[in-house]
Amino acid sequence: MEHGTPNLPLSQRKADYFLILIFAVFVFTSIVSDAITGMAIPLRPDDPNFWVRGNYWYAHNCDPLILTPPVWMQFVAGLSGFVYGPFYLLLIFALVRGKNWIRLPAVMYATCISVLTGIVVFGVEFFGEPEWRCQDPAKFLSFNLPYVIVPLILLLRMRKPMPFTRKW
Repeated sequence: MEHGTPNLPLSQRKADYFLILIFAVFVFTSIVSDAITGMAIPLRPDDPNFWVRGNYWYAHNCDPLILTPPVWMQFVAGLSGFVYGPFYLLLIFALVRGKNWIRLPAVMYATCISVLTGIVVFGVEFFGEPEWRCQDPAKFLSFNLPYVIVPLILLLRMRKPMPFTRKW
C-alpha cells in the first residue's frame, strides 16, 4: 500500500498477465539471441551450439545486420542481453507483486528500447547500407516488432502514478 491507496492483486489486473508472459519471453531471447550477438560469437550453420545455429537460421537470408554485426550493433545487442535481460526479471517481479516503484524504470526502459530498436535498428534494417538491410521484411518484423510494440504498451500501462492501484 502506497499513499493510502491499496494496490490491486494480480488476479484483478488480468492484462498484466500478458506483460508478464511477454517479458518472460524477452528474458529468454535476451540471453539466447542478444547476448550471442553482443559477444560477437560468429554465427555458423554447423556450429555445435544449438542457439548459435538458431541465430544463424534467423540471420541468414533475413537479417545480415545480425549475421555480421558491426561494433555499434554488438553494443546495442549487448545492452539488450546484459542490461535489459536482467531488467525484465525485475519488471516481472514488480508486475507480479504490484510494485509501483517500477514505474519510472519501466518508462525509461520503454523509451530507450523504442528509440534504439524502433528508430536506429529498424532504420538501418530498412534504409541503411545495402549489406545490412533485412532480406525478409515479414520474418524480420515478426521477430522484432514485439520489441517496439510491447514496450509502448508498457509505457501506456505506466502512464499514471501508482499503476497498480487501478485496472487498465
